[in-house]
Amino acid sequence: MMAWAFTVAILFSVAAAAAASLSIPLHPDSGTFGSTVGSNGTTMFLPLFFNNHNHHSHKDGFYPRRHLQNRSTPNARMPLHDDLLLNGYYTTRLWIGTPPQGFALIVDTGSTVTYVPCSTCEQCGKHQDPKFQPELSTTYQPVKCNIECACDNNREQCIYERQYAEMSSSSGVLGEDIVSFGNQSDLKPQRAVFGCETMETGDLYSQHADGIMGLGRGDLSIVDQLVNKGVISDSFSLCYGGMDVGGGAMVLGGISPPADMVFARSDPVRSPYYNIELRELHVAGKKLALDPKVFDGKHGTVLDSGTTYAYLPELAFGAFKEAVFKELQSLKRIQGPDPNYNDICFSGAGSSQLSQAFPSVEMVFNDGQKLLLSPENYLFRHSKVRGAYCLGIFQNGKDPTTLLGGIIVRNTLVTYDREHEKIGFWKTNCSELWERLHLPTASPPLPSGTGQMNSTMNRAPTLAPTLPPTLAPIQPLPPKAPGKIKIGLITFYMLLTVKYPELKPHISELTQFIAKELDVNASQVQLVNFTPRENDTLIKWAIFPAESAGYISNATALNIISRLSENGIHLPDSYGTYKVFEWKIEPPSERSWWQQHYLVIVIPFIIIMVAAVLAFGAWFIWHRQQAVLSYKPVDSVVAEQELQPLQN
Repeated sequence: MMAWAFTVAILFSVAAAAAASLSIPLHPDSGTFGSTVGSNGTTMFLPLFFNNHNHHSHKDGFYPRRHLQNRSTPNARMPLHDDLLLNGYYTTRLWIGTPPQGFALIVDTGSTVTYVPCSTCEQCGKHQDPKFQPELSTTYQPVKCNIECACDNNREQCIYERQYAEMSSSSGVLGEDIVSFGNQSDLKPQRAVFGCETMETGDLYSQHADGIMGLGRGDLSIVDQLVNKGVISDSFSLCYGGMDVGGGAMVLGGISPPADMVFARSDPVRSPYYNIELRELHVAGKKLALDPKVFDGKHGTVLDSGTTYAYLPELAFGAFKEAVFKELQSLKRIQGPDPNYNDICFSGAGSSQLSQAFPSVEMVFNDGQKLLLSPENYLFRHSKVRGAYCLGIFQNGKDPTTLLGGIIVRNTLVTYDREHEKIGFWKTNCSELWERLHLPTASPPLPSGTGQMNSTMNRAPTLAPTLPPTLAPIQPLPPKAPGKIKIGLITFYMLLTVKYPELKPHISELTQFIAKELDVNASQVQLVNFTPRENDTLIKWAIFPAESAGYISNATALNIISRLSENGIHLPDSYGTYKVFEWKIEPPSERSWWQQHYLVIVIPFIIIMVAAVLAFGAWFIWHRQQAVLSYKPVDSVVAEQELQPLQN
């Protein structure tokens, strides 16, 4: 059996008995405990093995944590992408190396190591971005073998290995490089240790995301590394988008908590996971008849960002299900979307608001504070029956652990205040988090001497594109003005290391790819102009409103700009290395009186002209018919007429 990974600080393996008994869901695309959505069946699973922090509780100041409240520390604000129920996870963009190589990583509070596929990996799946190429980074260094880590067979480099409950696994070597957090971050790029995968199995091999961003408690956790360097306070926050919205936001470092944020104590010694002291559950305002100890079994009540749904111990789930049934007698129980799972689903809610058809649920913490859960926090939409919904809370088998997955905290800002050993909850609209926290929507752009670069090639690019001197690197998102603004056009430049004669036959295909990446119709994407250069091509693109709209909606525009700012366009290998920069938004063009009212004039005119043509046509046909009827041949016989006498 392979040894478990260590690095700058030790990663500890667990006792065999504990490892064998852990069966909490967390990592992607498996459906052992959870329900499926559509045909994807995406559910996340907690690691089968966890780190034993008790052994490390007083070493190197690990506990208690460093206290940084008297220091002014920056934070890293990062957008979240994807959707918990559709994809099974949320991802954020992280850049590693010099120049930066971008990756889409699953944000996971149940994992303690960040890893991406390595260029030397022979058993890694095809993911969203190219593999990390250490040889292209001028700042990469391997973590050399030492007495505090498990080493490779040649005893040259530290290694790591992670195995998950659904039997997927990740293993590789440990490296250190500069990590950048995007252009919304106030935090400068930092050196950090990460895993460079040399093997993936199971769902980790087949998932679309590149890897994992470990936010758990552990020495390899990106949070622990940044805290131990003293560059952020010992806190981070996650905010998941609501039902049918997806996306969200993440903050590495501290933020000022809203006045009405609800807190629950989190004991780092109680378990290696982020736990809270849950005492009661209320359904429709009525307390469930449960002993508070039911929520404290095994690992207690664990909050995990990577788990899709929520899982209760057997007694708690039975009481919860019975209470919900009593409140939903007017709805019809139906079969779930996947016959392989015994989902609890209901139809008959119609088009009414969920809160009118389904009861509210409250979680009561140790100090009596309550977190109100709306129906979107425990329901998921039935994928086959319109207007039907299913419970997103399940029984956790025979495991007495209570596991609260991402569905519980949709449209909820969750602050993991590790320094003060508490977790805060604040109901909000996560798609408008910065505005609601009264934070500016942008910070200085991503620091990098070479600008943002992402190679779509699995090999080293022969020539990195350089920006023309008249063009600036891509700028951050502008502050959002009060109220909604109308956006008529978004333009941006793209520089590809492909000569135009080779690129020209594929412009239509490239347009389709860009439209798909920006989530707009292909008809909205137009090539404005292009500039062939010696070894590359500079193209200016424009995104127009949909044909049925006069302007681009704010939500669509923010999504487009966010993807452009975060280098979120990913092209096939054939387009080589590329850069996206200098985007610009423009208001709808001012229209003259004639442009605004021409339809009012033109349409009646057309109607009158058509009516006139029809009338003329009808008259012409009638006239021809009359002419035919009155025509007499020359030789036709005419009745003889009597001559009339002449009048005197």
